[in-house]
Amino acid sequence: MKFDRKEVSALSAAIRKNILRAIASKGTGHVGGSLSIADTLAVLYGGVMNINPADPQKADRDYIVLSKGHCGPAMYAALAAKGYFDESILDTLNQNNTILPSHTDRTKTPGVDMTTGSLGQGASLAAGAAFADKLDGASNYTYLILGDGELDEGQVWESALFAAHNHLSNLITFVDVNGKQLDGTTDEVCALGDIGKKFAAFGYHVIQVENGNDVSQIYEAVQNAKEEQNVPTAIILHTVKGAGVKKYAEMDNCHSTTVDKADLKEFYRELDECKEGTGGVSHD
Repeated sequence: MKFDRKEVSALSAAIRKNILRAIASKGTGHVGGSLSIADTLAVLYGGVMNINPADPQKADRDYIVLSKGHCGPAMYAALAAKGYFDESILDTLNQNNTILPSHTDRTKTPGVDMTTGSLGQGASLAAGAAFADKLDGASNYTYLILGDGELDEGQVWESALFAAHNHLSNLITFVDVNGKQLDGTTDEVCALGDIGKKFAAFGYHVIQVENGNDVSQIYEAVQNAKEEQNVPTAIILHTVKGAGVKKYAEMDNCHSTTVDKADLKEFYRELDECKEGTGGVSHD
């Protein structure tokens, strides 16, 4: 699929609008981490993945595993923007009988490949999917999205050992390094040190993305990762939690917070005025 920065940037803005709409329908939700991965999702759904919204289960599709499943609103926002289901369904987020539960569930939502939510478990699921595809000689990729706070889970590193040992070059992992988690900053809760060096020590090819909210930098990192034919790749995204919306980007803790429907119009205007392709965030 050809990469078009303007189109992918527009998709990124649409995803953020959908995130805010969905969470506003409930009144509260996981805003910060959903907004910080909007650009990565825009690149994957708008310029990278082999997918077909009209056939979510097509056999040769690329897989995406949102291991930080509490940021389901971001995936739902992307799926709606790509036509997997009508955008009006976003207004049913986390309600009774919805197809959009609090955490992603492959049995409920068209386009969701793996049920996730218990942090760390998505890493093992993604590694298993990539391993199965390798055994089958398939040519598709599995894309895994981890939060930086999620790296506190030992299961992440167990799966990393497995993936590197089995040379799963068809597994591309994104780490959303926004520096914040539920109870504070990652440095305060459990300092992670140099995340890139950790993945490299486990046998990964590592790519640092200085501005993880810039769609071009993300796309270039994915193309770099696809050139690696022997080991899995970890793409370290240096993002801003709440990126794209000043209120949340500047909030001390926007991990889970409120979104007022009355503010949506202003948020949408802000997103329309964002610097193209950078989530409205300057990393200068």
